[in-house]
Order: sequence, then structure tokens, then C-alpha cells
Amino acid sequence: MNQSLLDLLKKVDTPTVCNAIEVAQGKRGFNDFTRGTMLCSDPDAGAMVGYARTAKIAAVNPPAEAPDVIRARRMDYYRHMAAGTGPAVTVVEDLDYPDCIGAYWGEINTTVHKGFGISGALTNGVMRDLGDLPDKFPVVAGSVGPSHGFVHVKEVGTPVTIFGLSIKDGDLVHADRHGALVIPPEVVDELERAIIKLLETEKLILDPARASGFDFDAFEKAWAAFEASRT
Repeated sequence: MNQSLLDLLKKVDTPTVCNAIEVAQGKRGFNDFTRGTMLCSDPDAGAMVGYARTAKIAAVNPPAEAPDVIRARRMDYYRHMAAGTGPAVTVVEDLDYPDCIGAYWGEINTTVHKGFGISGALTNGVMRDLGDLPDKFPVVAGSVGPSHGFVHVKEVGTPVTIFGLSIKDGDLVHADRHGALVIPPEVVDELERAIIKLLETEKLILDPARASGFDFDAFEKAWAAFEASRT
């Protein structure tokens, strides 16, 4: 992914990317996106974009493994999050879902991850400390809660599932207040062109619709131009 594409992806929302992927593929049916309503810590923060660094956690029950094993895995987790080149997004599956209680994403953990250069966090689990999270580090989560429970890391770098979306370590993720998607590798080279084409095509409808005197006749003309631009 080149810098021009990265800059563009940060500016557009996830629904736009979802549509643009279909433009790049030349068909409808793109399916690698989350299902259901997710919560965003900062809806105005814009999109998080990056290659997934994955993990799994649990928090309802105390860990059954020895404390030194838990500590070592926690350090392996942070080592994994700090390693590699960016851009990156942390993607954490809470294995307690849909009964998650442990807020892994609070002020301290988000600040640490931002310090690692990560652009945001995506989880089916819990976030807290709203209002105290660092700027420009959005968290898109399944719920909000007050406690960390018995939260501990179970796996590092393995495939995860977030609201029906399967994500592998290293997948290219785009997420915002609408949810998240995985960008297929085969469309990356065409995606910038597809986004620009999509935005230009949408203006054929949006500009007339926003103008004074818009009526059905104006819509019919706009729609004809819109349809012609897609062929």
C-alpha cells in the first residue's frame, strides 16, 4: 500500500471503502465486513487503517494457567503489538462474547498502543474510560463497561472473529463508527482509482439533489448520467 492510498483511506469512511471495493471488483457481493452495531470511542476521529495485529483475550473467569505463563504471554502480546512496520490496527477477539465483561481498552492500554504507533483498536469486547482515551486512537468495540474483570491474553497472532468478520494477522483493515472490513489484497492496486471514481460518480446524484429547485425531472437526468458513468 502506497502513501497516497493510505492518506485517502484515512479520509473516507468505511461504507465508501466497502462500495469502492465492489467498484474495483466490478461486481456486487463483497462480504468481508462486520455485522451488527458496534460502538466507537470517538465517532469524529475518522477511520483507522492498517495491517491487523491480532490476539484473543478472556475476562469472565480467572486464568487457569500458572501466573508466570500468563505474564509471559502478556509480554509476548505487547512485543507483537510493538513489532513490525506500520500502519497497524490492533484486533482483539474477546472469547467471552457475547457476555464480555472485561474492559481491556481503557486509558492506559490505549495510550500504550498509540505509543507503539498503532492507529486504533477493533474488538468485540469492552472499552471504558471514555473521555480519557488518547486523541487520534479510536476504539471500535462491542460494548462499554466499568471493570477489567479477570482480563488476560489467551492467544497472540492467531485468526480472530469480530462481529462475524474473520481477520487474520496481517490483513489490511479499515474501520470507523460504522464497523470494519478487510480489504482484499487483489484490489489494493486498484482501490485508489476506485475510490476516486466512486466519489466522482456519487456527485452526479448528490450535487443536483442538494441544489435548489431539485425535482423528479432533475433526478431523472441525474440518474441517467449516473447510470452512464457506471458502464
